[in-house]
Amino acid sequence: TMTEFEPLYSKIKDHLDLSDEETTFFLSHFAKKKVKKRQFIVQPDYIAKHRNYVVNGAFRSYVIGNDGQEHTLNLAIDDWWITDSNSFIYQKPATMFVVALEDSVLLQLDFENEQKLKSHSHKFETFFRTAAERGLTFLQRRITSSHTLTAEQRYEEFVSEYPQFLQRIPQYVLASYLGMTTEYLSKIRNNKLKS
Repeated sequence: TMTEFEPLYSKIKDHLDLSDEETTFFLSHFAKKKVKKRQFIVQPDYIAKHRNYVVNGAFRSYVIGNDGQEHTLNLAIDDWWITDSNSFIYQKPATMFVVALEDSVLLQLDFENEQKLKSHSHKFETFFRTAAERGLTFLQRRITSSHTLTAEQRYEEFVSEYPQFLQRIPQYVLASYLGMTTEYLSKIRNNKLKS
């Protein structure tokens, strides 16, 4: 049914001036996938085959450092995208894990279909370009925060910009994403509750 495609349908309509036919054509290149909690959709050494749009659910991408610690790079919940971009774009082996934090539903676009869409229409090309630009600016802000803000400020910024994530993402994942220990994150949260 098209109901699975409804959120992405709306998103595309928001960003692009497309006819219903064009939107349906665009969406026909995606495949629906159900993913169980703790299932991996990307793993190191395997090429990331898809760009993944989250219809509902939650995911994180992470790498494991030399010290054996997990470092969370990205988070995605409903209406967000996630993959190992370097692996997907260059069709090279992935360097990160992408795992489901909940039972989830994805719309997946494989590499060949993305190329087809991009060459089919300037509007589709624009959709992917603007998505990439938003991703890049998001990444730049994230890197800047990690170098210029205190742990407390990073937490504050995250809470004010992405409140919808707080109920969905386990504390240990959020701590790892913000570059702190779970204990330290608890301390920040408790201080906030007291004040």
